[in-house]
Amino acid sequence: MKKILFPTDFSDAATNAFVHALEFAKIVNAELILLHTFEIPVYDSQFFPENYAAIYSSIELAKFEMFKDEIPKLRAIAAERKLDDIIIKHRLMDGDLLYNLKNAVEEDQIDFVIMGTTGASDWTKFFTGSNTNSVISGVDVPVLCVPAEAVYKKIKTIGFTTKYREKDKKELKKILKIAKKTNAKVKSLYVKTSGSDVSDTTIKEWDKEFATENVEFLVLPSDDVKETILDFILYKDIDILTTITHKRSFFESLFDSSFTKKISKEVSIPVLVMHEG
Repeated sequence: MKKILFPTDFSDAATNAFVHALEFAKIVNAELILLHTFEIPVYDSQFFPENYAAIYSSIELAKFEMFKDEIPKLRAIAAERKLDDIIIKHRLMDGDLLYNLKNAVEEDQIDFVIMGTTGASDWTKFFTGSNTNSVISGVDVPVLCVPAEAVYKKIKTIGFTTKYREKDKKELKKILKIAKKTNAKVKSLYVKTSGSDVSDTTIKEWDKEFATENVEFLVLPSDDVKETILDFILYKDIDILTTITHKRSFFESLFDSSFTKKISKEVSIPVLVMHEG
């Protein structure tokens, strides 16, 4: 059985992402591990309070109480969606979110991380915000990022952006496996810029190799990669976009502020970020 790590701060954005996490767990046959982290204040040793232990335990207890109160709400959401048979486990850890998240991914042998992103400028924060960006570049497993406005709907079409590199095939095969479980179609997009070095032979080879799969390959000539991806999401009714991270800077250039304003207004879909194989 696969394992999904779901970091939550019990905010509305996280609770919205929890619905996506439940549904995704059902598709890939996974259990959910909820991770809640909190930071204990750091005191200057000069002014180290005598009752530090008492402060520490009262903060820990307060966080534990909050954690305890929030869990039934999440279980109620699962029951409401008839997904209460999904195994839900919990981890309450103090310290830095990213540090704990990396540890949990290793210790629990996690297959996916699913997290909500917040704020009006959702996608800006998503790709350039320290938390999500650090998570994406800090763990080696796919990360599904769910914008706060993304209402869950059945996944019928999965978008996949490629550069037709040999190592992209491995990730495409993983996506096709997920797509099969939900009877979804995969639409693969390659934006062919004037500086493109991908040959027609390579494109034909891919068509041939994946001929028996439920995938449609689109090659769109354009030098405006961002606009083309946005049009692709809008006009091809993409329910979830899959992208392979090449370098961290890729996100920062792809999702700059003018583009993100547009995308967060017009499109609110989850993005599954895969890592280079």
